[in-house]
Amino acid sequence: QVQLVESGGGLVQAGGFLRLSCAASGRTCSSYAMGWFRQAPGKEREFVAAIGWSGGRTYNTDSVKGRFTISRDNAKNTVYLQMNSLNPEDTAVYYCAAGRLASTRPGTYVYWGQGTQVTVSS
Repeated sequence: QVQLVESGGGLVQAGGFLRLSCAASGRTCSSYAMGWFRQAPGKEREFVAAIGWSGGRTYNTDSVKGRFTISRDNAKNTVYLQMNSLNPEDTAVYYCAAGRLASTRPGTYVYWGQGTQVTVSS
């Protein structure tokens, strides 16, 4: 079992930045690929970014390329999502997830956190 806890969300003005953290406990997360997803009100959960177990490969959805960066520190069992140049369309609950493969599909991931709210004001 892996427990995931997200933190770092909040209210920020457009153009601002936030760094989300996802702390893993239980079994070490170093053997898992990790992903970030988000869900806005009335919308389906969508892929944001993913990173392989070693951190050597990362993937971003097109809408966040050049603005968001996923990284991980396996010694700290923590995954990060650095979000720059935020805009109101980024407003959502952000979830981290752990799975065997770095994938864009939510069904690939086995463990999920409870989410952290990110609100970007215009």
